[in-house]
Amino acid sequence: MDTPNYVPSPRPFVRDQVDEVEARGTTDGVLMQGRPIVVVSMRGARTGALRKVPLMRVEHAGRYALVGSQGGSPKHPLWVHNLRAHPEVTLQDGNRSATYQAHELSGPEREEWWTRAVDGFPPYADYQTKTDRLIPVFLLQEV
Repeated sequence: MDTPNYVPSPRPFVRDQVDEVEARGTTDGVLMQGRPIVVVSMRGARTGALRKVPLMRVEHAGRYALVGSQGGSPKHPLWVHNLRAHPEVTLQDGNRSATYQAHELSGPEREEWWTRAVDGFPPYADYQTKTDRLIPVFLLQEV
């Protein structure tokens, strides 16, 4: 998914983390709030431009989930809209990258992955109490 039309995030923290991963060639050792991350590359919903976002690593048995928490903000992070419009993504974990199809979870499957996400990053539980929206969880299926 790395193409010439990559548009870095306007948010310095996001841009700096992506730059660090690209300089290292791996997500290993790049942390967010003391926890490991993955980098997800996706197409922008409106522009189609390539976007890259560092997200908390939520992995179980070789499968990954993406959590749209935005710290409990009342609005979804922009990447959620991108993912809904263009569900094919590339995920980098360590120095391994693969292409995945994302689908948004609901019901018991969402609850199962939400529990895993909170186990891996306990602040998610607090984030959910700060917002009226149900924080979206997407499961990735490798293609």
